[in-house]
Amino acid sequence: MSDRTKPRKPKPSSSSPPLSPTIALTLKMARRSLLKPTLATAFLSLLFLYALFHTLLTPSPSPSPSSASAAIDLSPSPPSAPKIYLYHLPSKFTYGVVRSYLRARGSPVPANDADIRYPGHQHSAEWWLLSDLARPPTARSPNSPLQLTLDPDEADLFYVPFFSSLSLVVNPIRPGGTDIAGGGGGGGSTAYSDEGMQEELVEWLEGQEYWRRSRGRDHVIVCQDPNALYRVIDRVRNAVLLVSDFGRLRADQASLIKDVILPYSHRINSYKGDVGVEGRHSLLFFMGNRYRKEGGKVRDTLFQILEDEKDVVIKHGTQSRESRRMATQGMHSSKFCLHPAGDTPSACRLFDAIVSLCIPVIVSDYIELPFEDVINYKKIAIFVDTISAVKPGYLVSKIRKVSNERILQYQQELKMVKRYFEYEDPNGTVNEIWRQVSSKVPLIRLMINREKRLVQRGRDDPDCSCICSKQNGTISIRK
Repeated sequence: MSDRTKPRKPKPSSSSPPLSPTIALTLKMARRSLLKPTLATAFLSLLFLYALFHTLLTPSPSPSPSSASAAIDLSPSPPSAPKIYLYHLPSKFTYGVVRSYLRARGSPVPANDADIRYPGHQHSAEWWLLSDLARPPTARSPNSPLQLTLDPDEADLFYVPFFSSLSLVVNPIRPGGTDIAGGGGGGGSTAYSDEGMQEELVEWLEGQEYWRRSRGRDHVIVCQDPNALYRVIDRVRNAVLLVSDFGRLRADQASLIKDVILPYSHRINSYKGDVGVEGRHSLLFFMGNRYRKEGGKVRDTLFQILEDEKDVVIKHGTQSRESRRMATQGMHSSKFCLHPAGDTPSACRLFDAIVSLCIPVIVSDYIELPFEDVINYKKIAIFVDTISAVKPGYLVSKIRKVSNERILQYQQELKMVKRYFEYEDPNGTVNEIWRQVSSKVPLIRLMINREKRLVQRGRDDPDCSCICSKQNGTISIRK
């Protein structure tokens, strides 16, 4: 074997002497003691990094109901339903009005309030709203947007249950225009004065602490008939007014901002069948008073241009049991129902048409409609401006072009919204009215708080209750 292939032996270092066995053992133990904390530190570092990445990459599980209650919830809690207090008015303003109405017509008058029934009337919202609030809280709809409270100090709203629309018509008109209370002879009937009742109501309200506190802004009053409360309307205009339209109200008395539009009670029976054009043989139907005042003058013109049209039924009629029977039959057997303006822009026939699944044809340029935040009336009705409607042939030509398929679509939409116009339905009209009223509460609070910082104004100073600038002559207090 040559020298190149022989394994080489390590050469001893010439710079350091060889270590003794004792020293070598000591150094070996020192290296082991240093290695242990180094490995421990590395292990802990790896463990920390693993925990960090696992926390970031793994979604947190949803807390259980028990743990959720202990956690801090920073999200806003849902607002509770506003509370409404029912004023206990003297009976003469409520059931007493019904008694006076019956007495003036020679009808039997029940002795007990529980036996009284509201007369068949298109303005019966005042009856249904009181009936809802007067029942025990447990008997009210659980879906009601308003809570009834028996403590006025915790109320957000105060309901004034005066039957203002019925009061207006207590005295039947005799031939020659003389009413029973007006000196034309009453046959033993007790004289009744609607104007006197209005005055007494406002005097009673102005004596209430809660009315004075807010100047009536958090009070709710029904005046559904266009002439209801006409004598005192300026004294109650701050309140939330429940009206059919604004036809006889000024802009500083009522507005969509603070008030609520009510539907009339339908006077004919609801249609119980399904959608379809079979059995609806008439194209267009209308039955009502031909001669009206103000905006309703369009009716006479429409009669003239429509009464000879084929498949069009247009009849003059007044409120009676026979007229309602004929109207029910006509609406249930027609595809379209005409709704021209009356003395004011709205009338009960619109709601008769809706519950009949008869597509309303609305000829009323200034009409206001109920619940428009949830109902798109363009899906359930056809709107025609007055100028176009009175052109010979225009109206009939327009609706003849509507296909059967489109008619079915209209009817399906009508069927979906019909419950909004059923006062008897526990989840129908009354609930929708309360929902609209409850939506006014934030504005009411705003106006009450705003008024606290303003200079006191007189009753006749303009204040439009909707902060509409030009009409509202308010002055800020300067310190």
